[in-house]
Amino acid sequence: MADNTVRYGIIGVGMMGREHFINLSHLRSEGVAVVAVADPHLPSQRLAQDLAKSFDWPIQVFSGHRELLDSGLCDVVIVSTPNMTHYKILMDIINHPKPHHVLVEKPLCTTVADCKEVVDAARKRPDILVQVGLEYRYMPPVAKLIEIVKGGTLGQVKMVAIREHRFPFLVKVDNWNRFNVNTGGTLVEKCCHFFDLMRLFAGANPVRVMASGAVDVNHKDELYDGKVPDIIDNAYVIVEFENGSRGMLDLCMFAEGSKNEQEISVVGDIGKVKFSFPLAVYAQGTMRAAKSLLSGEAFVPESIVRVGSREAGRDGVQTIKAKDDRIKYDGLHHGSSYLEHTHFLAAVRAKGLQAPAVDLQDGLVSVAIGVAAQLSIERGRFITIEEVKGEF
Repeated sequence: MADNTVRYGIIGVGMMGREHFINLSHLRSEGVAVVAVADPHLPSQRLAQDLAKSFDWPIQVFSGHRELLDSGLCDVVIVSTPNMTHYKILMDIINHPKPHHVLVEKPLCTTVADCKEVVDAARKRPDILVQVGLEYRYMPPVAKLIEIVKGGTLGQVKMVAIREHRFPFLVKVDNWNRFNVNTGGTLVEKCCHFFDLMRLFAGANPVRVMASGAVDVNHKDELYDGKVPDIIDNAYVIVEFENGSRGMLDLCMFAEGSKNEQEISVVGDIGKVKFSFPLAVYAQGTMRAAKSLLSGEAFVPESIVRVGSREAGRDGVQTIKAKDDRIKYDGLHHGSSYLEHTHFLAAVRAKGLQAPAVDLQDGLVSVAIGVAAQLSIERGRFITIEEVKGEF
């Protein structure tokens, strides 16, 4: 193995861990190698070993993350374990004598307190980079929408509306994702992606959150160790930002009959952009996106973005192909995970001269919004971000 090879370890090789493995295999020509995995679940270990053999990558297999860290084999570790394990694993990585750069799957942690401890600990380790896996930013149509918003085409963003009507949560190892105590709650586990995008489009931090939601349909007939799942399956969430912008989430997880799984609409004082994609991403691998006052529509895998102006009206709408030729593997998220890895690899190779594209602060705020939304449902009122997080 060449001296300049960046050696990766993957902690947690369930569905997402193996997805990261495959993405990294497509970066082999960039001097990347997966050299170790850690997972206590034997079937997951075996599946990871099968992948490694198919890529002709010899790997060391560990049952726990500490053994992987102590092995000294890795320069970078990916944390793709169940949500409730992130805090302990991240603290062990950050406090380990050997520096390991980290890409941690969303959510950063399941509580704001745990997120803050991780952020504070990481500040004391300037030799470690930590990126949070909020990869929706990298989907080509979404990246095009971000470009349009940041370019000022829409004027001052006033409203961001996100609608996800989809299938229920997938089955995970030991059904860990059926309970709030493990996931942080649906609005943390699933929706931190959307709250991250809201904040990105609004260009400001959140100040308060109002939500209404319930467990109405899904998982009510399931029983695990005598307990019925408590994860909500539908919600409305309103987020107010410090610059006066507002965001709204419309979530339904018993809507398999929907044509579009997700829609994102960003409205400024002079323009609008809308993005949507069909049900279901994991099953169909398709996605649709974007319409604007300036008007925009984008479609994945077609990756079409439509942009127009209020003045020109419907007849003035232009169609743009949202494409990123760097993507070598679409995977489960339309190439966004591949681009996430290329960005993080560049930051690692920059040796301190380039910050991670999605940092710990981004991860913290996305969790804080989700936690505030969960609390709002419980208490029936607006929850301020200061109540759950304190000053940024």
